[in-house]
Amino acid sequence: MNARDLLFPPGATRHDWVLDGMLAGGMLLVTVLPYATFSAWNTVPRMLLLLVLSMMVLPLVLRRHSPLLMLAGCTLAGIAQVIVVNTFTTTLVVLPIVAYSVARWVPGPLARSVVVIGAFGAVIGPLRWSTAAQGFAISARGIVLFVLAAFVCLGLIITPYAIGRRVRESSAAHADRVAAADERYQLLLAEREQQARLAESRARATIARELHDIVAHSLSVIIVQAEGGRALAAKRPEAALTALDTIADTGREALSEMRRIVGVLRSEPERRGADWEPAPSLADIPDLVHRASDRATLVVHGDPPRVSPALELTIYRVVQEALTNFLKHAGPTATAVVTLAYSAAEIMVEIVDNGPGPETVTTTPGHGLRGMAERVTSMDGRLEAHPLALGGFVVRAVLPVQNRQGANR
Repeated sequence: MNARDLLFPPGATRHDWVLDGMLAGGMLLVTVLPYATFSAWNTVPRMLLLLVLSMMVLPLVLRRHSPLLMLAGCTLAGIAQVIVVNTFTTTLVVLPIVAYSVARWVPGPLARSVVVIGAFGAVIGPLRWSTAAQGFAISARGIVLFVLAAFVCLGLIITPYAIGRRVRESSAAHADRVAAADERYQLLLAEREQQARLAESRARATIARELHDIVAHSLSVIIVQAEGGRALAAKRPEAALTALDTIADTGREALSEMRRIVGVLRSEPERRGADWEPAPSLADIPDLVHRASDRATLVVHGDPPRVSPALELTIYRVVQEALTNFLKHAGPTATAVVTLAYSAAEIMVEIVDNGPGPETVTTTPGHGLRGMAERVTSMDGRLEAHPLALGGFVVRAVLPVQNRQGANR
């Protein structure tokens, strides 16, 4: 802390100036004027006595604005008062105020200066009064009075000093607690903001994965059906009409699912008019396989257990993405078998095709297998996806019926 902050501690307001000025004025009226009026109590001229006493009181104006300057002014006034007046005065009530103010507003060891100065004053003042009363004669009564007066004066300094330091420490501790609470609050806000960003990022990834599965599968089915319908248009027009119906149904379903997903992102007034439909479930898988291609068949073992909607959607998306990859990469003559095996503990999903695979291999990895792996892992399951030794490709997912998502209802 620099010298200016020591002499003029920051924080004194105009309101403090007013209060300290009123304190100095009140002490002047209560202590100085009545004592100076009855000048018969001493032989000092009235004007000189009024001046000396006023010098002790007026520095209280600087009580909070500059406690050290107040201490210096009162010290000089005390020296002058010891020289001029040979007895104690009513202005001694200023001493506790000065001691408390210095202890309260002056930081560090420098505040102890008021105790040192007060200790000297507690000796010099009573010594002046006792010698004036006894005429420099030493007596037991005079020594007793001197000691009592010295202890009283010292108590007027030490007691308010201790109170002032205690108040200062309490205020500093309170300020530290407020600062620590504010820091914790800022950390909490930052943590909540980070969690919100992470949640937003996860939501975006989920929506992107959903849209990828819907659009990729629907477009793959539409392309396959359109190519098949074009080949059959000349020979079997009724088969071409069936392909067109499948294309239309697939497009409508894709549009409906996209509306369902995008509706979540809308604000509340807009969401009221959105088309809300349940997410795909296990019961929708047969229709999914049927519409995907007549070269895909479904085999089911066991009865479907009661599972959470999240697990049902995961299984549906795995089948959907595997059929999408089958339609895109297996070739026009390949066939696929979708197997669902239900048990009380887990569900096995397997999609196997016998296609030769794509003629050209791209170096850019797709998002389908990655999205399937993320879905299956989030449900505590495991996924296998790899080519077969004799040709073809297999996608196999095993998912527990009970998982940390609260699956078993």
